[in-house]
Amino acid sequence: MKSEHTLKGDFTYKYFIYLIVLLGGLSAFGPFVTDMYLPTLPAMEKTFSTTTSMVQLGLTTGLIGLALGQVFFGPVSDKYGRRPVLIFSMILFSVATLISVFAQSIEFFLICRLFQGLGGAGGIVLSRSIATDTYSGRDLAKIIAIIGAINGVAPIVAPVIGGLFAERIGWQGIFVILFILGVVLLIACLGFKESLKDENKFKGRILSTFAGYSYLVINARFVVNVIMYGLSMAILFSYISSAPFIIQEHYGYSELMFAIFFAVNSLATMIGSMLSLKFKVLENASLFGAVLLVLLSLSQVLNYLILDNFVVYEVVMFLILFSLGFIFTSATAVAMNSGREYVGAASAVVGAMGFLFGGIVSPIVGIGDVSMATSISLFVCSVIATTFAVIARRYSKK
Repeated sequence: MKSEHTLKGDFTYKYFIYLIVLLGGLSAFGPFVTDMYLPTLPAMEKTFSTTTSMVQLGLTTGLIGLALGQVFFGPVSDKYGRRPVLIFSMILFSVATLISVFAQSIEFFLICRLFQGLGGAGGIVLSRSIATDTYSGRDLAKIIAIIGAINGVAPIVAPVIGGLFAERIGWQGIFVILFILGVVLLIACLGFKESLKDENKFKGRILSTFAGYSYLVINARFVVNVIMYGLSMAILFSYISSAPFIIQEHYGYSELMFAIFFAVNSLATMIGSMLSLKFKVLENASLFGAVLLVLLSLSQVLNYLILDNFVVYEVVMFLILFSLGFIFTSATAVAMNSGREYVGAASAVVGAMGFLFGGIVSPIVGIGDVSMATSISLFVCSVIATTFAVIARRYSKK
């Protein structure tokens, strides 16, 4: 599948492949920033002599940075173009990641995580903006699904690398690897050709670029799909932030085994993302995934209350992540198409809401019994997501 630009000869096929791989790598920043050091969370709790919730705040501050960074970089890229903003954000990510290696306290580490998230946000928000610059409609949904499939490799590779090296190099070594990854992607970005045409760049003052947000908040179809996406991200991060403690501490598996289970589960989201394209109406894919989430999250609650069996926990979580894949692709594609008039701002809102919801939920699942808190969080978010999926389907008929 080639874009209109590719068919006209603006891009060579080789560049098209490079672009898809680059967009996949940039969108993978979220999973790498959040997932790679997950196996070290219990160890970090002991290293910094702090609590589980305090260590999980590292996820929260990183997610807040990812959210705020997208809110800023999205509209700014509408004025100055994608390329310069992208390169700046990669530099910020790399510097913040390197500094975090020298953290001597949990407080300093949390600050580093915030700036690391801010830098990583540029890659995430611009990967959607660049795709929307070039594609629309179902073609955009296909590109998002392809990027999502590539992105699915990130949550597989990240915790596996973390699990393999956690005991040998510690959490500092994990962040050295993240720093190297940031530098590699920075170098890769140098070959990127600007996707936003000069005539489409915002011509007003820089502060006026943020006016697009006022348009988006009154775009009902956009808002509904963004909230649904945010709730699905809340479900994902309920799992991400709780899995190390449930699998390693509650069920007694090693860091390596945790990484293997986490990798297998990550495949589920990739499969669901690709299968969502089988639905002619994208909103139907979201509704299908949301209904499955309600049934599966309820099963997880019952497993905790009655069986407390790891096999049941693992199978149900695999299916929950499979269901999330349907919502991620469809809700993102519909939202981006609905907010096409302000691409950068639309991409920023989609990403920011996702990470904001995830950041709110992450420390909550660490309060009290982690397994119970996670099960309840999954169920509540699934029920609300289903409600918005029904509303989104109604808008698709208008």
